[in-house]
Amino acid sequence: MDLFRKAILRRGSPEEFALQTVQEAIKPQRQTKLVQDENQLLENILRSLLQELVTSAVQSGQKIMLYGQSIDEDETVHGQIPRLLDIVLYLSEKEHIEGGMIFQLLEDLTEMSTMRNCEDIFGYIESKQDVLGKPELFARGKLVMLRTCNQLLRRLSKANDVVFCGRIIMFLAHFFPLSERSAVNIKGVFNTSNETKYEKEPPEGLSIDFNFYKTFWSLQEYFCNPPSLSVAPSKWHKFTASLMVVLNTFEAQPISDEEGNANYLEDEAAAFNIKYLTSSKLMGLELKDPSFRRHILVQCLILFDYLKAPGKSDKEFPSEVMKEEIKTCEERVKKLLEITPPKGKEFLQSIELILERERNWVWWKRDGCPPFEKQQIEKNLGQGVQKKRYSKLNLVHSIFFYKIALAGETY
Repeated sequence: MDLFRKAILRRGSPEEFALQTVQEAIKPQRQTKLVQDENQLLENILRSLLQELVTSAVQSGQKIMLYGQSIDEDETVHGQIPRLLDIVLYLSEKEHIEGGMIFQLLEDLTEMSTMRNCEDIFGYIESKQDVLGKPELFARGKLVMLRTCNQLLRRLSKANDVVFCGRIIMFLAHFFPLSERSAVNIKGVFNTSNETKYEKEPPEGLSIDFNFYKTFWSLQEYFCNPPSLSVAPSKWHKFTASLMVVLNTFEAQPISDEEGNANYLEDEAAAFNIKYLTSSKLMGLELKDPSFRRHILVQCLILFDYLKAPGKSDKEFPSEVMKEEIKTCEERVKKLLEITPPKGKEFLQSIELILERERNWVWWKRDGCPPFEKQQIEKNLGQGVQKKRYSKLNLVHSIFFYKIALAGETY
């Protein structure tokens, strides 16, 4: 361990001394690559050293990624822990040690750190994304990295740490290939814990119809759990009855172009509503808000799309009566979206395109998530195919001109 303590204090690139340090510390059977037992011994040493450095950083009151920082010849500031990680990352990349070791150290580091320090640690992970994503490392550590990120997300507050959560999700989206099954909700499980709370008893001095208020917000119970509608006909009837009341109200109280332009918020921040307020006192104002109406109507289209999609078993297929009711409701919803200003037609076209792509995504998952990547066609083979295609094209052109000549026409 003392050899690695000295190594993290050395200046220069890890390639100048990293392998030599491992050879002196482990004395491996091979000169450039460790065997299994040697890898395990090295991992134990590094994990112990990492824990020791974190403990020292906490006791000193410094951020752990800045603890024991030094400045090299290029005036770059390095902490001892990032320096240790750089050394291990270099050794893993060059396959001198087991490729998953760097991922294990990063997981240990996040588990030992507070969320304030984890943000700095994750910044290091983001900066090394290209190296960590190389095939020789990715195959060894992808599950550990996924577990590390999921643990961080569980520890973060979805309300107060939105930016950090977004960084983690964006990292996972870039780190894993698009066809990676571990990053996909294969079964299409809905977040039924996303409960929308609203008032059950009318407050005093309420100026709107409280029954409509309850009917309106009760729709959220079905939006967050669409499968419940296909297995329980009574729920579907209750849902359609409530939806008809809401659609009738929207149709009876259309928003004019002037009102739409006045109430529509074009500010970019206005597009990021996590939840709308459900106070009964706001119901009248919300009904005049085009963004609010669109929010509800788009939820309807998403639910209809789910119900129309064929399931894996016959029980999941909607009945013929249900299909007709879905079609009728869907037409009314689209009509309302089209007449809701501003730019109702353009908005509806965008939503339809998004839903079409979502259907393709659902089918891809139901087909077992086949990889998107296609094998590269060899150059010589590609040239042969191209020549063959050109010869067929010339043949078609010859036949075309031959027919023209027979018809006595000029081109």
